[in-house]
Amino acid sequence: MTAAVLSLLLIMAGEIVFSVRGESLSWDEGDHIFAGYMSLKTHDYGLNPEHPPLVKMVAALPLMPLALRVPPLQNRWYKTESYYDGRDLIYRNGPSDGGRYSANTIIFRARMFVMPFTLLLALLTFLAGKEMFGTTAGLVAMTLLAFEPSLLAHGPFVTTDATVTCMFLACIYSLYRWVKAPSLPRLLMVGLACGLALVAKHSAILLLPMMLVLLAGELIGRWVLLRRSTTGAALWRRCGFHALKLFGGLAAISALAILILWVFYGFRYAARPAGLHLDSDMEGAAHGLKPIIAQGILFFAHHRLLPESYLFGLCDVINVGNWSPTFILGKVFTHGVWYYFPVVLAIKLTLGMIGLLLIAAAAFFSGRYRPTRESFFLIVPAAIYLATAIASPLNIGIRHILPVLPFLILLAAGGACALARNSKRWLYAVAALVTVHSLSSLMAYPNYLAYANEAWGGPSQTHRYLTDSNVDWGQQLIAVKAYVDEHQIHDCWFAYFVAPFILPSDYGIPCKLLPTADNGGDIEVPPVVHGPVFISYGDLYGYEFGSEKLNPYQDFIARQPDAVIQDGVAVYSGDYSTPMARAIKYVSDAWRLRQSKDLAGALQSAETVVSIDPQFINAQRVLGRVLQDQGRNAEAASHYNQALAIARTMDPSAQEEPVNWINERLAEISKSTAQGK
Repeated sequence: MTAAVLSLLLIMAGEIVFSVRGESLSWDEGDHIFAGYMSLKTHDYGLNPEHPPLVKMVAALPLMPLALRVPPLQNRWYKTESYYDGRDLIYRNGPSDGGRYSANTIIFRARMFVMPFTLLLALLTFLAGKEMFGTTAGLVAMTLLAFEPSLLAHGPFVTTDATVTCMFLACIYSLYRWVKAPSLPRLLMVGLACGLALVAKHSAILLLPMMLVLLAGELIGRWVLLRRSTTGAALWRRCGFHALKLFGGLAAISALAILILWVFYGFRYAARPAGLHLDSDMEGAAHGLKPIIAQGILFFAHHRLLPESYLFGLCDVINVGNWSPTFILGKVFTHGVWYYFPVVLAIKLTLGMIGLLLIAAAAFFSGRYRPTRESFFLIVPAAIYLATAIASPLNIGIRHILPVLPFLILLAAGGACALARNSKRWLYAVAALVTVHSLSSLMAYPNYLAYANEAWGGPSQTHRYLTDSNVDWGQQLIAVKAYVDEHQIHDCWFAYFVAPFILPSDYGIPCKLLPTADNGGDIEVPPVVHGPVFISYGDLYGYEFGSEKLNPYQDFIARQPDAVIQDGVAVYSGDYSTPMARAIKYVSDAWRLRQSKDLAGALQSAETVVSIDPQFINAQRVLGRVLQDQGRNAEAASHYNQALAIARTMDPSAQEEPVNWINERLAEISKSTAQGK
């Protein structure tokens, strides 16, 4: 058994190490590494407050002994500051800049310090499965987790998702052990695990309702059991004592967890050291939240019950979902959709894993698998977490529900092994499905991030249904560099999902940038782009723009790429006219010039952009606005009406903002005309 466990850990470590060495820095990693480095070096917790400090600090530990040149803070918006300074810390300490440490060295060191959390998760999965369902179930569960593509993809990244997944299971499993056999050491273990979960990611606040439901279930179970032998006052007295023990223990767990949270913030309320402040006060950060949530956060801030950085970040992560678009099954929505995560699970789980879950469900409903406490401790956390994610408008990747996966794996292993114990037919079926699961994962190596199961066409087709960290998180630049060198490409264009926070030039790729939702305002594009053109799948479908009518690369979707790099970057040879991509800069220029009161310059840019792409709704909008500013209301109304006609052809979810804005401008013109102005 020990040999099997160690072998699985070694296999998992090998899968992670050899796959991640071929991946460039992903979207959030530079931000996290820099924030963690500064947290350890200067005790500044305000550079990346949207995430608690555990992963960031652990990732930065191997960098502390290095003689790194640290970019000076420029008092920019905290996200701009941390992303750009993170890029400088990582890519400006190499030999070409007079330093000693290449970007790959820095990134690999940070990732290797984070990876043990994923290996610990695998070990905890075995221990939980063994204690709940037996040794065989533990080994099956660990095998499933060791070959789970999404965990292999995110396990080594310097981000919060895999670590909080580990801590969620650690907390619930240690709580299970404590209620089975209460003791002070086991109680302290629950508090430690829950505290580390809080310091890993804000979603760990869901542990409190989970533990409340689980302990309430324990109390009900004890009451049902005692009724068989006890009645009257004695029944209520014994149940009352048990309730006091359970919920008193929960209070102690919560107190210890909060203490651990304060430890990681240096027992300091202020997010930043003396003389430095966050960009906004807490009231500003809480603006836009539901009143009851905002009031609760402000109460904690006013009484300094939790660190400022933690509360500020909690506001941020809730607010982010309010404006984030969604791409699912080939469609773009300006808001979240309830079925996003169920569909993501159907695509991202292996067919073997789905089969094992169906077998477990069949075993449960047939009565062959009824370990009441164990199933309760696995179903409740998974259900609460998944329900919360479904209700959230933030739909950008399976990484946001990674904590659900170990609980599903344990349920699948427990149910499947319960059937296999008494039937060779089921034993063969379970063995076959575990094999299918493992082989499907191995076939995806080394591009685990873009994994989709065979029913959806495999990793090469994932981009048709999902985007962002499900497919393309900016991790392909090492592979793109190899492609460019192999094909001796010296002149190219690149629409790159993570630019400008990480640039192709950071890896020696000679491509000029094409505009994206994050960097379009300053990029000049010629009338004809001479290929090859590289387009990362995060940009190809234009989900960040919120509508296909705003996607400058919509025409490329119907074209067959000449090559696809690492299941995430499409390559198109030839010459291409991209009028909307060219128009984006002029729209930005027109709004900027209008803001600075240069109406003549704004008009020139606005007229230019309409001549480039009259079907670009933003071109018609900005020209109408500048004409209205100049009192040329009839001309302005004409362009507003053209913009309105374009808006009516957009997806329903994308129409609301432009239609409302245009109607407001037309109403202003109507009112002005009525007043004779």
